[in-house]
Amino acid sequence: MADSLCGGVSEEKDPENDDHKGVKCPWAAAAISRKTDVSGSAAKMTETLGCYEKPAVKDERHEHSDSNDSDTPSLLRFMCAELTRGYFLEHNGAKYTERRERVYTCMRIPRELERLMIFGIFLCLDAFLYVFTLLPLRTLLAFLRLLTIPCCGLGGSRFLQPAQVCDLLKGLIMVLCYSMMHYVDYAMMYHLIRGQSVIKLYIIYNMLEVADRLFSSFGQDILDALYWTATEPKSRKRAHIGVIPHFFMAVFYVFLHAILIMVQASTLNVAFNSHNKSLLTIMMSNNFVEIKGSVFKKFEKNNLFQMSNSDIKERFTNYVLLLIVCLRNMEQFSWNSDHLWVLLPDVFMVITSEVTVDIVKHAFITKFNDITAEVYSEYKASLAFELVSSRQQNAYTDYSDSVARRMGFIPLPLAVLLIRVVMNSVKIQGALSSVCLLLFYLGLITMKVLNSIVILGKSCHYVKEANMEGKLFERPTAQTSKQTPKKATPAKSPPPSAEPKVQRPSTSITKQPSPRARPFPPAPPPVTEVTSDPPPDSPPKPEESSSETLQSTELKHRTLKKDLLEIDRFTICGNRIG
Repeated sequence: MADSLCGGVSEEKDPENDDHKGVKCPWAAAAISRKTDVSGSAAKMTETLGCYEKPAVKDERHEHSDSNDSDTPSLLRFMCAELTRGYFLEHNGAKYTERRERVYTCMRIPRELERLMIFGIFLCLDAFLYVFTLLPLRTLLAFLRLLTIPCCGLGGSRFLQPAQVCDLLKGLIMVLCYSMMHYVDYAMMYHLIRGQSVIKLYIIYNMLEVADRLFSSFGQDILDALYWTATEPKSRKRAHIGVIPHFFMAVFYVFLHAILIMVQASTLNVAFNSHNKSLLTIMMSNNFVEIKGSVFKKFEKNNLFQMSNSDIKERFTNYVLLLIVCLRNMEQFSWNSDHLWVLLPDVFMVITSEVTVDIVKHAFITKFNDITAEVYSEYKASLAFELVSSRQQNAYTDYSDSVARRMGFIPLPLAVLLIRVVMNSVKIQGALSSVCLLLFYLGLITMKVLNSIVILGKSCHYVKEANMEGKLFERPTAQTSKQTPKKATPAKSPPPSAEPKVQRPSTSITKQPSPRARPFPPAPPPVTEVTSDPPPDSPPKPEESSSETLQSTELKHRTLKKDLLEIDRFTICGNRIG
């Protein structure tokens, strides 16, 4: 009985306990909710009084385990990541735009550089043809003027104009140097150079290039010193050694420079006539060495301008040297046209290598120094400005001298050598040869005139594009205003503000400047005053000063336009051709 009773009681308690286990306690649930709010990871797993868990908690654990499995490195996952990896270039768009502009700049360099080169070569050609065509005529006119001075008397303070004195000096230098060049044997020099080894000739050619640049830089100073010494106004204190020593220095320089260019031409001729062309190949490879010496240096715009001018001068000089080589070779083969076709491939190869080296050099210089291709247009405008300013009435230098100073191209030694080679290569005998020579001279004059018209029209166009008309007409006035205080007389000297009105912009480019009988000409009438200012003692009224300022600016603009139109009138044919 007792056992049965105990068993019954226990059976009755078990379902109660089971029911109690299945029911959640309210205070326990509240405590568990507080714990879930505090902890982050344990908040997702709610505790229960039973010994089982919810299916959601098991799913989260499975997902967490799967993510841990996906993070484990493997070759397949690495290859998938590399194949599907992406990036966005627009996040650094400015950098890539700059790189693209550099590429476009390198693509525009050949066109802009060759435009500058062609314009510069035509400038050098104009200065070179001037020595053969107009300089003999100008020298003859100056000599006739010198002969007629005793008959006509002294009409002014000078026997000759400064330009006529310079023309006489240039003509005398050309005649003396040409007569001295007759004592130099070209054939002996050619065979002397041909007997040397290839490596010696390579060294000699490099030395000749360096010497040519040094002679060009110092030679123009010698010629300028001679011109200024011969035309300098007389002063009490003598600050020079005399005209005759300067003249002999100039003759000696032109003679030595002509011999130097003759040695260069002989070396190039030996390279053309060598059997294996090894010397010609070495001389061409020397141009590519120039890239190494110039590309990896820092260049500013002014330095690049100097290098561009040097390249223009070098290219034109090489063209003349190739012409001399062809003349000498054609003379040796009795002017057989078949031999000319043998020389043309080598000539074309030399020119192509020179052009390629210049393009590559300038392209990388502009790339490494962040210089745009538009800088070559500025260089053209600068050369054009010098050309147009030298054509004015109050120009301070001759055009050929300005080209020589800017580019280092001195036409006198090269002209002396070319005359020497042509006179030895071509025999002039009989009346027919003399007529042919006269026709050839007239053809050179025609070529010079056409070339001058074209480049002057192009120069006016470039000056207009660069908006440099104001500088063109203000430059001579500024120079005269700086020099006038030295010449001013103490008695009744005009005020400093009225001095610039003495020199006015020129209206013609073909008239010769008239000599001055007095240091200061009489003042112009008040109607034509452009830059005059009122004296400080009597200040004008504000209304009158403003009206006078407006009238002066209007007159100034009209004068600038009128002068530029006068220049264009003489170069309208050049504008149409260009």
